[in-house]
Amino acid sequence: MNGKGTFYITTPIYYPSDKLHIGHTYCTVATDTIARYKRMCGYDVMFLTGTDEHGQKIEEKARAAGVSPKQFVDNIVEGKGGILDLWKLMNISNDRFIRTTDEYHVRSIQRIFRKLYDNGDIYKGKYSGMYCTPCESFWTEPQLVNGNCPDCGRQVHYAEEEAYFFRLSKYADRVRELLLTGDFLEPASRVNEMIKNFIDPGLEDLCVSRTSFTWGIPVDFDPGHVVYVWVDALSNYITALGYLNDSYDDYDKYWPGVHMVGKEIVRFHSIIWPAMLMSLGEPVPKKVFGHGWLLLGGGKMSKSKGNVVDPVVLANRYGVDALRYFLMREFPLGSDGNFSNELLIARINSDLANDLGNLLSRTVAMAEKYFGGRVPAERQAAPADDDLISMATALRGKYERLMDSFATQAALEEVFKVISRANKYIDETAPWLLARDEENTPRLAAVIYNLLEALRITISLLVPFIPESCQKAFAQIGVTAEYTGWDKAGTWGVLPDGVQVKRGETLFPRIDMNRELEALEQLQAGGEKPVAKPVLPDVPIEDFAKCDMRVCKVLKCEPVKKSERLLRFQLDDGSGAPRQILSGIAKFYKPEDLVGKTVAAILNLPSRKMMGFESNGMLISAVHEEKGEERLNLLMLDDSIPAGATLC
Repeated sequence: MNGKGTFYITTPIYYPSDKLHIGHTYCTVATDTIARYKRMCGYDVMFLTGTDEHGQKIEEKARAAGVSPKQFVDNIVEGKGGILDLWKLMNISNDRFIRTTDEYHVRSIQRIFRKLYDNGDIYKGKYSGMYCTPCESFWTEPQLVNGNCPDCGRQVHYAEEEAYFFRLSKYADRVRELLLTGDFLEPASRVNEMIKNFIDPGLEDLCVSRTSFTWGIPVDFDPGHVVYVWVDALSNYITALGYLNDSYDDYDKYWPGVHMVGKEIVRFHSIIWPAMLMSLGEPVPKKVFGHGWLLLGGGKMSKSKGNVVDPVVLANRYGVDALRYFLMREFPLGSDGNFSNELLIARINSDLANDLGNLLSRTVAMAEKYFGGRVPAERQAAPADDDLISMATALRGKYERLMDSFATQAALEEVFKVISRANKYIDETAPWLLARDEENTPRLAAVIYNLLEALRITISLLVPFIPESCQKAFAQIGVTAEYTGWDKAGTWGVLPDGVQVKRGETLFPRIDMNRELEALEQLQAGGEKPVAKPVLPDVPIEDFAKCDMRVCKVLKCEPVKKSERLLRFQLDDGSGAPRQILSGIAKFYKPEDLVGKTVAAILNLPSRKMMGFESNGMLISAVHEEKGEERLNLLMLDDSIPAGATLC
């Protein structure tokens, strides 16, 4: 056993009635991130996920497809592009995968059902009420929304049948006490919701068997009944550890555990499941964490509603780690969040490409350029180093507190504060100026070393979120496993002298927002996938700094005679004298519409003649394709920015 002890965490088991969507991926990536974090801290982790494969909806879908229910679920779970393939693609590190059709689970469920019955907590009766087939849920009249299912909005129908019931009402007081004690249910807002909506109105006994369909685990002492979802699905968390079966022997080692679930099934996990465990005489879970929904167009993503986003498409286009990062960074884990492709692309560009990617590529490039890839041992510290070192050494403590409370978004914010500080440190220390004088070599070596250390620490703490990219980044800064990990992430100065850096691939290329949104629209419409424009090779920061880019005001603009594409601009560039630039944008703009606008230009390009006029610079524009034609957009800035302001 590792020094920290054991840690057991689970996702819900997903219903394989169709392909999983980005909401399922969100939950599983969140659980995977916590599991990876706990392993990194030194815990002996058991991470479980799986599938809930019984029920009326599966039976009906299989019948419509002309296959048996088992064949239907096998195809969705194990078939090409199925659930197992999705979790492999998303680099999910689960230790165990349970299917409720697994023989050991079936045996355990029959024994659990019998034990609950023998304890006097299951009895036979008759069920009548409103039933939603897509959600496989019974609802009381007050719970309906406009007469429809409150979850998926579809029609419900009256159902009546003989059934076994679990005495949920018997455990109402004990469940209330559990909810009000400690941090069993989080976020805390969910506690009041459970008590107000379910406990206070009075818990009703729960239907736990069905006779109207056959695709389920038979009640072995009453074969006309199959065990309903509450006992079948919820019990997976202990049957997967070997409870009442001989397939595994981990129950005493790992139980109780932590359940990561969507907020729509918090009721099942924080009320029904603890009550069942109380009846069995077993410990209740340590924690139930109810994460929020990813909303699409203001509504919950749902297979029943059909408004889903395919994680495979997004992962294949932008990279698995980029998608993992976005899901953990964009939304606080306990709150709802609006998903959009614009947000995804913007987050990749801002955090991963601009901040982390830029820091990594600049640091490695400078280490190679100034020191042949090996930073000298002789280094000269300076007060300018202190703030970066202080932030980096304090990072692990802040990160740990946030991760232990499942505040994954806030933990990432802290990591990227240090990354942003390191980027600012480059500008403050100006290594390219230090490199001009050999006397500054020790100081330059200290600057590069500090940047590499900041990268080592931040990348170490990003491993649970973007594991593959972190390994690639470690390789670029010359860091092997002995210099990473939890213990090393809290210490400054771990990187050995003479470490060899080596520039590698760009981990997170910038994405053209407009081009990508058009491409995604084409994909959704079934069109051809456009060829993505490749990112050009890296340019040293020193070369980029040679471009004199300024804000300019358009004083005058007129067409150039005998030219269909050129406009002639007179610009105020802040120097006091007008500057003339010609630009081939006549197809897209009327000259009179541009007078008075604030634009951007590169001023220090060689002068050249165009149609008899001198052009002294170049206006900056964005080019993309629109409906098969090239479209040009002149970069226009806020008019409050003065002429001559520098772009950097």
